[in-house]
Amino acid sequence: MPIQFRLATPDDLPALQQLIPESVRALSAGFYTPAQIESALVHIFGVDTQLIADGTYYAAASDGQIVGCGGWSKRKTLFGGDQMKGAADSLLDPALDAARIRAFFVHPGWARRGIGRRIIQLCEEAARREGFLRAELVATLPGEPLYAALGYAVTRRFEVPMPGGETLPVASMAKELQEPA
Repeated sequence: MPIQFRLATPDDLPALQQLIPESVRALSAGFYTPAQIESALVHIFGVDTQLIADGTYYAAASDGQIVGCGGWSKRKTLFGGDQMKGAADSLLDPALDAARIRAFFVHPGWARRGIGRRIIQLCEEAARREGFLRAELVATLPGEPLYAALGYAVTRRFEVPMPGGETLPVASMAKELQEPA
């Protein structure tokens, strides 16, 4: 079946809420412990409904089923779902700030078929249209190779603390957004 890429809508929330834990549990195995994965699913990973409201979150679908998702943001939040948000998520200044590449998840049965790559291309194109010259993201360990292959460079490694003493090792990555050739 061919894959269609489109902007996600609020109607996609149930499918996204099902996809995210399936993706994280399967694709993070071997990179993180089961305890790290389960804690991150509660405290970090999840849908950021602001991305959907802003029209910057994409869904990849095949035969009507969402098999991947990801987006970009023109807001300050760098990573995490709705559960990580506190105060208002203010807008970035494209002349000064980097666009945020956010919340990428692919169904394990559809991994390594170019879904993440295509969504990143859509995000970068949209961010450029909005005037952003750079993009940055926080990569999980399983996601880091994809981002590196697309020109993102690690700028810092750190661990995100979670309740109960667990931490999630991640990498900040950044890239200059070039005009397509």
